[in-house]
Amino acid sequence: MSRRTPSTYKTRNWPSYNKALKRRGSLAIWFDPTITWAAAPTGKRGRQPEYSDAAIQTCLTMKVLFGMALRQTTGFVESLLRLIGLDWAAPDFSTLSRRQKTLKVNIPYRGSDGPLHLLIDSTGIKVEGEGEWNARKHGGTKRRVWRKIHIGIDERSLEIRAAEFTTSDVGDAPMLPELLDQLPPEQEIATVTADGAFDTRKCHDAIAAHGAATIIPPRKNAKPWKPDTPGAVARNEILRTSKRVGRTIWRRWSGYHRRSRAETKMHCIKLLGQRLSARQFDRQVAEFQVRVAVLNGFTALGTPITNVAG
Repeated sequence: MSRRTPSTYKTRNWPSYNKALKRRGSLAIWFDPTITWAAAPTGKRGRQPEYSDAAIQTCLTMKVLFGMALRQTTGFVESLLRLIGLDWAAPDFSTLSRRQKTLKVNIPYRGSDGPLHLLIDSTGIKVEGEGEWNARKHGGTKRRVWRKIHIGIDERSLEIRAAEFTTSDVGDAPMLPELLDQLPPEQEIATVTADGAFDTRKCHDAIAAHGAATIIPPRKNAKPWKPDTPGAVARNEILRTSKRVGRTIWRRWSGYHRRSRAETKMHCIKLLGQRLSARQFDRQVAEFQVRVAVLNGFTALGTPITNVAG
């Protein structure tokens, strides 16, 4: 049996996509002089915050983009303010560290027309410990700490619509219902695509409860479930179809290959840094959410439109 020849693709909107790639390096899209820099009064007793959440997020965005420490971030923002001609003060490193713990990160997204096709993926990201090569070459410290990141992206717009950050002992499947609950109640979901690790009753029931179709391959040793819920019925139908036509044909017919876009987005998250610099869990959550906001900002500037060339 001959192997299937891989398809080649051609970008149809290269001029506009090239401009979008250039704009990703522009500071103007991250620093807007019209933002509210000073914090509004809280109406509560005690010292009032000096900087708004938007100001703190702007500084942390610069930190993530350029891989700087907190003190270097303060110096960078101060020089940027002077270049723009604004007499604003930049938050010092202790303010950034303290506010990062409770920051409500604003994650923008444009959305797409029609029902949402959600692609789910999870992976680990390092926060402490030596790299693999250094540990193998020089012994390194054995203390390695990982966190888990879980995302759901819009297949059409390629924006991250749902994101969760957990410790490494939390599995992939239990977080799928949490990701679905982050979507607005009025959001219509057409399909939810994930890998075989999400082939559980809770995942299928959560997807069915949102009125979406499931594209999750059954495990190789999968057995039919008792058809007592809509999710179990849908999963049994997937199992029967994949056994009848074969797993390879089912994946091609169902569009399961689209899940690779979620894996690509995970790779993009790690391109902003293979590890998190924050040491406390709450600050790590904010750092991850800032990365998500940065990637959605990149995506909003423009994405390639491709078609099969041969």
